[in-house]
Amino acid sequence: MFTQTPRAAELHDKMVGFLEEHVYPAEAVHEEQIAEIGAARTQPPILEELKKRARDLGLWNLFLPHKEEGHEPLSNLDYAPIAELTGRSLWLAPEALNCSAPDTGNMELLSMFGTPEQKEQWLKPLMDGAIRSAYVMTEPQVASSDASNIETSIVRDGDDWVINGRKWWISGVERETCKLLILMGITDSSPDAPRHQRHSMVLIPRDTPGVTVHRDLTVLGYNPFESHVEMTFEDVRVPVDNMIGEVGAGFAMSQARLGPGRIHHCMRMVGAAERALELMIDRVQNRATFGTPLVDQGVVREWIADSRIEIDQARLYTLYTAHLMDTVGNREAASEISGIKVAVPNMAVRVIDRAMQAFGGGGLAGDVPLARMYAEARIVRMADGPDEVHRRGLARTELRRFAAATSPAPHGVTAHLAH
Repeated sequence: MFTQTPRAAELHDKMVGFLEEHVYPAEAVHEEQIAEIGAARTQPPILEELKKRARDLGLWNLFLPHKEEGHEPLSNLDYAPIAELTGRSLWLAPEALNCSAPDTGNMELLSMFGTPEQKEQWLKPLMDGAIRSAYVMTEPQVASSDASNIETSIVRDGDDWVINGRKWWISGVERETCKLLILMGITDSSPDAPRHQRHSMVLIPRDTPGVTVHRDLTVLGYNPFESHVEMTFEDVRVPVDNMIGEVGAGFAMSQARLGPGRIHHCMRMVGAAERALELMIDRVQNRATFGTPLVDQGVVREWIADSRIEIDQARLYTLYTAHLMDTVGNREAASEISGIKVAVPNMAVRVIDRAMQAFGGGGLAGDVPLARMYAEARIVRMADGPDEVHRRGLARTELRRFAAATSPAPHGVTAHLAH
């Protein structure tokens, strides 16, 4: 059912070789370079080398390729196994292919809703990998899992929009190459405004006066090179032409952006879990406790078996969701997108945790990538909506389906359900 097209299969094989020949050997080099770079967060040279190699191999913008490259965009189903492979090196492979968050979602926004001028100014350099971008939505003073709580204001003043507010967990802003912020705020603050027609999005150049980064936010004590920050916007002015899409359409556009982003996260999480399982198996085959190889311990074999089952379940669920997105559309697949967004990151956290346990103290150190993988996987349980919000949406869908199937109840159905 989930057969790849010949082109996708060829790209998948290229990706396997790219990882083995270039990405895995570059991981230690990348760590050394970012240690040297420190807080400046200038672009590590190894990343530029990987990007050039990926582009030469045709492994570039696979989620949304240039039309002039002569290829139709890959379907979600075709892209899924390739995106899974990028998850095996979360901090290198996605960016090497120019397929990393938040840029992918921002490029999709610009592609779907941007004007020709906005596409020329911002989409083209993003597609070329010349710049990076950030998506500015979450706020510290409200529960931003409900977007209707957002308080940052976007107010028209003559030929400008004026933005005021505080945001946090904004990824990538401190990267030297980040040049664009896409901010979601409120353009209609009247109490009787329709709940989902109050939001709008504006394009803000990173160096605009009034944009201030106050601090880096650590993740489980780890300060990632990608960076997550708390920042403020104080009387930030941008031209009215910097509105993306229609005024009041921000909420709908955010949902259009987040659907593909959520499945991309899940694809990568499957790959991360797969690598963690491989690391675990290699480790337990080379360690012994109390005179018995770890691999022969019953509990360890349960870890391996449970991990294999859970990874395969998550992969199939993700592929099925990708198939639905391709065949019936993102809106109709919303319940399944929510489902994988809960199931897959939780699976990855469990598998990586088992692998860390198998490594003992080494699993907590930086000598193997497991601790960092754990932090990244734990982030995804929050990113693009926490588990609880997706469970809430999924439950509502199921309740509606049940109500539709039982009302008016056919003869005997109510009695049957009561028993």
